[in-house]
Parts: sequence; C-alpha cells; structure tokens
Amino acid sequence: MSLKGKTLFVTGASRGIGLAIALRAARDGANIAIAAKTAEPNPKLPGTIFSAAEEIEKAGGKALPLVCDIRFEDQVAAAVDATVAKFGGIDICVNNASAISLTGTEDTDMKRFDLMSQINARGTFLVSKLCIPHLLKADNPHVLMLSPPLDMQPKWFAGHTAYSMAKYGMSMCVLGMAAEFSRRIAFNALWPRTAIATSAIRLAMGSPDAARHCRTPEILADAAYAIFSKPKSFSGNFLIDDTFLSENGVTDFDHYRVDPSQDLVPDFFVPDSAPPPNGVSLKAIS
Repeated sequence: MSLKGKTLFVTGASRGIGLAIALRAARDGANIAIAAKTAEPNPKLPGTIFSAAEEIEKAGGKALPLVCDIRFEDQVAAAVDATVAKFGGIDICVNNASAISLTGTEDTDMKRFDLMSQINARGTFLVSKLCIPHLLKADNPHVLMLSPPLDMQPKWFAGHTAYSMAKYGMSMCVLGMAAEFSRRIAFNALWPRTAIATSAIRLAMGSPDAARHCRTPEILADAAYAIFSKPKSFSGNFLIDDTFLSENGVTDFDHYRVDPSQDLVPDFFVPDSAPPPNGVSLKAIS
C-alpha cells in the first residue's frame, strides 16, 4: 500500500501528532494540506504551517500550508476549496486539531468551554462535513478522528467534564458518520494508550522532563498509516494505537518510548477492558 499521489487534509498539522501523521504519508509522496492556525512562530509552541510544509517536502511529499481556524465555517470552506484546486481532490481527512483544559466545573470559564466545544466537537463535524463531497469521489476515502473510545465511565468525566464532553463529541461523529456513510467512506477513531510527547504536553505539564514518561507521536503516525491501508469498509472502529498495531504485525513498541528507563504514563479514556497487547508493558525497561 502506498499513499503516493493521495491527498490528505490534516487539521492541526503544524506540529505534534498531526505533523507526524503528515510526515509518515509524505514519505510515500502524498499531498498534504496543512490546515492550522499558526502562521507566526510561538516561543512556547514551536512550529508553523510553513515550517511544517518544509518538513513535509523534505520528506518527499507536496505541501499546501493553509491558515485555518476550524471554528469558522468560511475558513474551513476556503481551505477545502484551496486543497481541491491545488491537488484535484481529497482522499483522507484527519481531524487532529483539539483544545484541552483539565479543569473542574467551577474552574472552567465559559470562554474555555466554548473553545473546546467549538474546536473539538463542532470543528470535527464541520471539517468532516465539508470534506465529504470530495471524499465521496475518492477511491478509498478515510476520515480519522484523534479521539477516544466511547467508554462512558464516570471517572473519565469527573474533574474535567467540559473537556470530556467536547472530546467525546469527536467520537460521536465517528459513531454516527460511519453508519451514515457505510461502505462509502471509512470513519474511525484513534487514541493513544499513553501520553504522547508533544510541545503541548510539555507546556501543560510545566516541565520538559514530562516527555520522558511518554511515547513519541510516531506511534500514532504508524497506526494512522495502517488505518489508511484498510478498505473503506473498515469503519466505525475505536482503536487504541498499540493494540491496533499489534493486530497488524508490529511487535516492537520500545522504540516509541522517549526514555525507556522511565515508566509510561497512561492516557485518559483507555477502557479497563482494553489492556496492552501481549508482551507490552508500560513499566520502565531495566
């Protein structure tokens, strides 16, 4: 399977997980539309749509940097139109852009609530909606949400109800759209078992050492690539990165660790019924 000549529309691809997914596809010679807000360098969050475009082209792909805030319908419509004009269509949509605030009900101001809802749930719905007419023309169209399994346990809401509602909204798009577009477009969700080392995580944790307890974004990039290799009938799945990769022949997960001498930190939302694959541990490697 190759993504050569395929066009991906990736939100939040200026850095982190979105960029890693884009770079993995670029190695095949894919076209990448980078739909993200960051056009000017930010000292706290390195990476812009233009630096991402440079990396993608160095990796072997073709890049289209697009300033796009997915809260605004006109910006998303313009970005989708520009992608189709440049590359002739859209084969894959990756809903990666997300906002997070792990605050309790009393500490979540409504501006932050609205931001998370508008980017996570509404933004995912909007981007998917505007890509669908073009995806329906593709040979093997996929939409991927970076969102969790719908495991409705109170512990996933307690302490950060607003964030959980917004994040689960992305997964509800998978549930509904997979059924609505069955056998025409694949809709799937992908979620990491552990925390992932991104600039946002370092900033949120307030310490560069936090990344030592994480896996790298490449585990999600490899999992996403494997999803895109599936036929469009592979749809409506809520996948955990290492379990899905293990089911598809991957046996070595240690190279995804930032620091093998440190325990890995489990991510939110991973169901108790989904343990790590056989032979995979989150404990430090002695």
